Amino acid sequence: MRVASLVSSNTDIVAALGATPLLVATDDYSDAPGLEHVTRLGKDLDIDVPRLAAARPDLVLGSLSVPGMDRVIAEVQAAGLPLLILDPVSVPDVLRDLRAVGEALNLPAQAEAAARTLEADLAALRGTYARPPRVVVEWWPRPIIAATRDSWVTDLLAGLGAVNAFAERPGRSTPLHLHEVRDARPDLIVCSWCGARKLRPEVIEARGLGVPVTCIPESGLGRPGPRLIEGARALRAAMDALTL
Repeated sequence: MRVASLVSSNTDIVAALGATPLLVATDDYSDAPGLEHVTRLGKDLDIDVPRLAAARPDLVLGSLSVPGMDRVIAEVQAAGLPLLILDPVSVPDVLRDLRAVGEALNLPAQAEAAARTLEADLAALRGTYARPPRVVVEWWPRPIIAATRDSWVTDLLAGLGAVNAFAERPGRSTPLHLHEVRDARPDLIVCSWCGARKLRPEVIEARGLGVPVTCIPESGLGRPGPRLIEGARALRAAMDALTL
Protein backbone atom coordinates (compact mmCIF):
# COMPACT_ATOMS: atom_id res chain seq x y z
CA MET A 1 0.00 0.00 0.00
CA ARG A 2 1.15 3.52 -0.85
CA VAL A 3 0.18 6.07 1.81
CA ALA A 4 0.36 9.87 1.89
CA SER A 5 -0.03 12.04 4.99
CA LEU A 6 -1.06 15.69 4.86
CA VAL A 7 -0.28 16.61 8.49
CA SER A 8 2.42 15.64 10.95
CA SER A 9 0.02 14.16 13.51
CA ASN A 10 -1.09 11.57 10.95
CA THR A 11 2.51 10.82 10.04
CA ASP A 12 3.24 10.26 13.73
CA ILE A 13 0.36 7.76 13.87
CA VAL A 14 1.76 5.85 10.90
CA ALA A 15 5.18 5.83 12.57
CA ALA A 16 3.69 4.52 15.82
CA LEU A 17 2.29 1.58 13.85
CA GLY A 18 5.75 0.83 12.43
CA ALA A 19 4.48 1.62 8.94
CA THR A 20 6.69 4.48 7.73
CA PRO A 21 7.92 2.35 4.78
CA LEU A 22 4.37 2.64 3.41
CA LEU A 23 4.59 6.42 3.23
CA VAL A 24 5.28 7.88 -0.20
CA ALA A 25 4.47 11.54 0.53
CA THR A 26 4.07 13.84 3.54
CA ASP A 27 3.76 17.50 4.42
CA ASP A 28 6.97 19.42 5.10
CA TYR A 29 6.44 19.57 8.88
CA SER A 30 6.41 15.80 9.41
CA ASP A 31 9.56 14.82 11.28
CA ALA A 32 9.10 11.19 12.30
CA PRO A 33 12.20 9.01 11.81
CA GLY A 34 12.60 7.15 8.54
CA LEU A 35 11.08 9.66 6.13
CA GLU A 36 14.12 10.12 3.92
CA HIS A 37 12.40 8.33 1.04
CA VAL A 38 9.16 10.34 0.95
CA THR A 39 8.08 13.09 -1.43
CA ARG A 40 7.53 16.37 0.40
CA LEU A 41 4.33 18.16 -0.51
CA GLY A 42 4.78 21.58 1.10
CA LYS A 43 3.42 22.99 4.35
CA ASP A 44 0.22 21.43 5.65
CA LEU A 45 -1.89 24.44 4.60
CA ASP A 46 -0.19 24.64 1.21
CA ILE A 47 -0.17 21.04 -0.02
CA ASP A 48 0.86 20.63 -3.66
CA VAL A 49 -2.08 18.48 -4.77
CA PRO A 50 -0.74 17.71 -8.29
CA ARG A 51 2.51 16.55 -6.67
CA LEU A 52 0.45 14.47 -4.26
CA ALA A 53 -1.43 12.86 -7.14
CA ALA A 54 1.85 12.13 -8.92
CA ALA A 55 2.95 10.07 -5.90
CA ARG A 56 0.07 7.66 -6.73
CA PRO A 57 -1.15 7.06 -3.16
CA ASP A 58 -3.61 4.25 -2.46
CA LEU A 59 -4.72 6.22 0.60
CA VAL A 60 -4.34 9.84 1.68
CA LEU A 61 -4.54 10.55 5.41
CA GLY A 62 -6.12 13.97 5.84
CA SER A 63 -7.07 15.88 8.97
CA LEU A 64 -9.12 18.85 10.07
CA SER A 65 -7.03 19.34 13.21
CA VAL A 66 -5.14 22.25 11.63
CA PRO A 67 -7.37 25.33 11.12
CA GLY A 68 -7.78 25.94 7.41
CA MET A 69 -7.23 22.34 6.31
CA ASP A 70 -10.79 22.09 5.00
CA ARG A 71 -9.64 23.93 1.86
CA VAL A 72 -6.83 21.42 1.29
CA ILE A 73 -9.19 18.51 1.91
CA ALA A 74 -11.59 19.90 -0.69
CA GLU A 75 -8.77 20.08 -3.27
CA VAL A 76 -7.72 16.48 -2.57
CA GLN A 77 -11.33 15.31 -2.90
CA ALA A 78 -11.68 17.22 -6.16
CA ALA A 79 -8.60 15.39 -7.45
CA GLY A 80 -10.41 12.09 -6.83
CA LEU A 81 -7.79 10.68 -4.46
CA PRO A 82 -8.81 8.05 -1.85
CA LEU A 83 -9.02 9.93 1.43
CA LEU A 84 -9.42 9.16 5.14
CA ILE A 85 -10.21 12.32 7.10
CA LEU A 86 -9.42 12.47 10.82
CA ASP A 87 -11.05 15.13 12.97
CA PRO A 88 -10.09 14.67 16.63
CA VAL A 89 -11.25 17.05 19.36
CA SER A 90 -10.60 14.85 22.41
CA VAL A 91 -8.21 12.23 23.72
CA PRO A 92 -10.76 9.45 23.05
CA ASP A 93 -10.90 10.75 19.47
CA VAL A 94 -7.12 10.40 19.19
CA LEU A 95 -7.33 6.79 20.39
CA ARG A 96 -10.15 6.18 17.90
CA ASP A 97 -8.04 7.64 15.09
CA LEU A 98 -5.08 5.40 15.95
CA ARG A 99 -7.38 2.41 15.55
CA ALA A 100 -8.98 3.79 12.38
CA VAL A 101 -5.62 4.25 10.67
CA GLY A 102 -4.59 0.78 11.82
CA GLU A 103 -7.70 -0.69 10.19
CA ALA A 104 -7.10 1.26 6.99
CA LEU A 105 -3.49 0.05 6.80
CA ASN A 106 -4.43 -3.54 7.74
CA LEU A 107 -2.48 -3.20 10.99
CA PRO A 108 -5.23 -3.51 13.60
CA ALA A 109 -3.14 -5.34 16.20
CA GLN A 110 -0.38 -2.74 16.09
CA ALA A 111 -2.95 0.04 16.34
CA GLU A 112 -4.71 -1.54 19.29
CA ALA A 113 -1.40 -1.95 21.10
CA ALA A 114 -0.43 1.68 20.39
CA ALA A 115 -3.81 2.99 21.55
CA ARG A 116 -3.78 0.95 24.76
CA THR A 117 -0.21 2.04 25.55
CA LEU A 118 -1.01 5.72 25.01
CA GLU A 119 -4.16 5.49 27.11
CA ALA A 120 -2.34 3.74 29.97
CA ASP A 121 0.65 6.08 29.87
CA LEU A 122 -1.60 9.13 30.00
CA ALA A 123 -3.62 7.70 32.88
CA ALA A 124 -0.43 7.07 34.85
CA LEU A 125 0.45 10.77 34.70
CA ARG A 126 -2.59 12.02 36.61
CA GLY A 127 -1.54 14.32 39.44
CA THR A 128 -3.07 15.13 42.80
CA TYR A 129 -3.23 18.84 43.61
CA ALA A 130 -4.75 20.97 46.38
CA ARG A 131 -6.90 22.36 43.58
CA PRO A 132 -6.78 21.73 39.84
CA PRO A 133 -4.19 24.01 38.20
CA ARG A 134 -5.71 26.38 35.66
CA VAL A 135 -3.65 26.21 32.46
CA VAL A 136 -3.61 28.29 29.28
CA VAL A 137 -2.09 26.59 26.24
CA GLU A 138 -1.05 29.32 23.84
CA TRP A 139 -0.83 28.45 20.14
CA TRP A 140 0.25 31.92 18.92
CA PRO A 141 1.38 35.21 20.53
CA ARG A 142 0.15 38.01 18.24
CA PRO A 143 -2.78 37.93 18.46
CA ILE A 144 -2.87 35.66 21.46
CA ILE A 145 -4.53 32.41 20.37
CA ALA A 146 -5.23 29.69 22.92
CA ALA A 147 -6.82 26.25 23.05
CA THR A 148 -10.50 26.37 24.03
CA ARG A 149 -13.28 23.93 24.89
CA ASP A 150 -13.31 21.76 21.78
CA SER A 151 -9.61 20.97 21.78
CA TRP A 152 -7.92 17.72 22.77
CA VAL A 153 -5.95 19.95 25.15
CA THR A 154 -9.03 20.27 27.38
CA ASP A 155 -9.30 16.49 27.72
CA LEU A 156 -5.56 16.09 28.13
CA LEU A 157 -5.44 18.59 31.00
CA ALA A 158 -8.47 17.05 32.70
CA GLY A 159 -6.78 13.66 32.59
CA LEU A 160 -3.75 15.15 34.32
CA GLY A 161 -5.88 16.63 37.11
CA ALA A 162 -5.84 20.18 35.71
CA VAL A 163 -8.26 22.54 33.96
CA ASN A 164 -8.08 24.34 30.65
CA ALA A 165 -8.58 27.95 31.77
CA PHE A 166 -10.68 28.47 28.61
CA ALA A 167 -12.65 25.24 28.82
CA GLU A 168 -15.91 27.22 28.81
CA ARG A 169 -15.05 29.10 25.61
CA PRO A 170 -16.63 27.45 22.52
CA GLY A 171 -14.47 26.30 19.64
CA ARG A 172 -11.11 24.63 19.24
CA SER A 173 -9.11 27.82 19.66
CA THR A 174 -9.76 31.53 19.83
CA PRO A 175 -8.01 34.90 19.60
CA LEU A 176 -7.86 36.60 23.00
CA HIS A 177 -7.28 40.04 24.45
CA LEU A 178 -4.77 40.29 27.26
CA HIS A 179 -7.48 41.16 29.78
CA GLU A 180 -9.27 37.91 28.91
CA VAL A 181 -6.16 35.92 29.75
CA ARG A 182 -5.86 37.82 33.02
CA ASP A 183 -9.53 37.25 33.84
CA ALA A 184 -9.12 33.50 33.25
CA ARG A 185 -6.84 33.42 36.35
CA PRO A 186 -4.30 30.94 35.00
CA ASP A 187 -1.75 29.28 37.27
CA LEU A 188 0.40 28.35 34.27
CA ILE A 189 0.77 29.52 30.68
CA VAL A 190 2.19 27.07 28.18
CA CYS A 191 4.06 28.45 25.19
CA SER A 192 3.42 25.92 22.40
CA TRP A 193 3.40 28.12 19.32
CA CYS A 194 2.50 26.32 16.11
CA GLY A 195 4.94 26.68 13.24
CA ALA A 196 7.32 28.90 15.22
CA ARG A 197 11.03 28.39 14.69
CA LYS A 198 11.73 29.30 18.30
CA LEU A 199 9.61 29.40 21.44
CA ARG A 200 10.13 32.66 23.33
CA PRO A 201 8.67 32.60 26.84
CA GLU A 202 9.99 36.10 27.45
CA VAL A 203 7.34 37.44 25.05
CA ILE A 204 4.61 36.03 27.30
CA GLU A 205 6.38 37.07 30.51
CA ALA A 206 6.67 40.66 29.22
CA ARG A 207 2.87 40.97 29.32
CA GLY A 208 3.18 41.46 33.07
CA LEU A 209 0.66 38.85 34.24
CA GLY A 210 3.07 37.40 36.78
CA VAL A 211 2.11 33.84 35.77
CA PRO A 212 4.73 31.09 35.36
CA VAL A 213 5.44 30.22 31.73
CA THR A 214 6.71 26.91 30.42
CA CYS A 215 7.63 25.93 26.87
CA ILE A 216 6.40 22.69 25.32
CA PRO A 217 7.09 22.08 21.62
CA GLU A 218 4.12 22.00 19.29
CA SER A 219 5.02 18.39 18.50
CA GLY A 220 3.97 17.45 22.03
CA LEU A 221 0.70 19.39 22.31
CA GLY A 222 -0.37 20.56 18.86
CA ARG A 223 -0.43 17.15 17.22
CA PRO A 224 -3.38 14.93 18.16
CA GLY A 225 -1.55 11.65 17.99
CA PRO A 226 0.81 9.39 19.92
CA ARG A 227 3.26 12.21 20.71
CA LEU A 228 0.71 13.78 23.06
CA ILE A 229 2.43 11.69 25.72
CA GLU A 230 5.47 13.97 25.34
CA GLY A 231 3.37 17.05 26.01
CA ALA A 232 1.56 15.36 28.90
CA ARG A 233 4.83 14.50 30.62
CA ALA A 234 6.07 18.07 30.23
CA LEU A 235 2.76 19.45 31.51
CA ARG A 236 2.83 17.20 34.56
CA ALA A 237 6.38 18.33 35.41
CA ALA A 238 5.45 22.01 35.01
CA MET A 239 2.33 21.66 37.16
CA ASP A 240 4.20 19.76 39.87
CA ALA A 241 6.55 22.73 40.11
CA LEU A 242 3.70 25.16 40.86
CA THR A 243 2.97 26.46 44.35
CA LEU A 244 -0.81 26.57 44.57
